[in-house]
Amino acid sequence: MIRVKICGVTRPDDARVAVEAGADAVGLNFWRGSKRFIGLEAARAIVATLPSEVLRIGVFVDAGFDEIVRIATALELDNVQLHGDEPPELLVALDGLAFKAIRLRDDGDLARIPAYLVPPDPVFLIDTFDAEAPGGTGLVGRWDLARQATKLGRLLLAGGLTPENVAAALDSVHPWGVDTASGVESAPGIKDPARVRAFVDAVRRWERDTFQRLRETDDE
Repeated sequence: MIRVKICGVTRPDDARVAVEAGADAVGLNFWRGSKRFIGLEAARAIVATLPSEVLRIGVFVDAGFDEIVRIATALELDNVQLHGDEPPELLVALDGLAFKAIRLRDDGDLARIPAYLVPPDPVFLIDTFDAEAPGGTGLVGRWDLARQATKLGRLLLAGGLTPENVAAALDSVHPWGVDTASGVESAPGIKDPARVRAFVDAVRRWERDTFQRLRETDDE
């Protein structure tokens, strides 16, 4: 099953919409430079709406170990996503709690990925490179390079994904999961319920269609 993460959630109502739509994870952004930044108390209100089966993921950009652990502990986060220029040693220190976001620009960025894959079952996120912002830009990334990266581990694909293009992204990359923020918003940090539902529905429809095609191929 393709995992679906709705990121940059800033309101409890938007978290409820994501859960009802069938999202597997909700992302909470703790980088103060983001339009989707939320503080600890706002995050508590969102987390309180989430059932145990929906993952709570905190997004950090170049935060220190102590800050990450403090917030992750207070909110009982399932994972933290490191979206800046963090060294591989920080992932090791966080002992399985963290996964790394790589902004993929060229083959050189592909070569950086293995250093961030912490055993035994590494997950990593691929996002679009933008010199002006670490993420959440809505720009579509290099799907050709992302496809190569799937050989390295469980890839969570981000970068300009929308209800309209996520099926094409799945066809091209075949990632473990997909991540969207701006692609399902009516304004920065404000989720559009219809677009959230449409995004998750597009992913599940792709899964059904792919399974059906495989069955038909097996029957030939």
